[in-house]
Amino acid sequence: MAFDDFFRLSAHAVFTNNQGRVLLLKATYAELRWGLPGGSIDPGETVHETLVRECKEELGVDIKILYMSGIYFHHIHNTHACVFRCEMPKDSPIILSTEHSEYRYFSLEEMNEVQRQRVQDCLQFDGTIKSAKF
Repeated sequence: MAFDDFFRLSAHAVFTNNQGRVLLLKATYAELRWGLPGGSIDPGETVHETLVRECKEELGVDIKILYMSGIYFHHIHNTHACVFRCEMPKDSPIILSTEHSEYRYFSLEEMNEVQRQRVQDCLQFDGTIKSAKF
């Protein structure tokens, strides 16, 4: 990769409710897809700072990062997505930003193949950070 090449890196959070379902947000931009909370790293930020900032912006809550479970390459966007297991304070109200129209907790079976693999790797974390290409 050359110095001036363009490349993206993002950080995303896996939150579960009491039933073990996973929080996804519905975007108000692009293809209106459901996805994990998080987003792209800004210049000068660490991956952890990004995740804390993005969750505060998107959910209106302060989070606790537990561990990083994987990093995944997405060829369509030429990006790597870092996935982290996180917690938010119990009974915190979720206040969405204008980037998302709704939130919902999904079972693994309801997720697309890419989301399901990333989330399964996170929830079944064995101390080894996983990676895959999509």
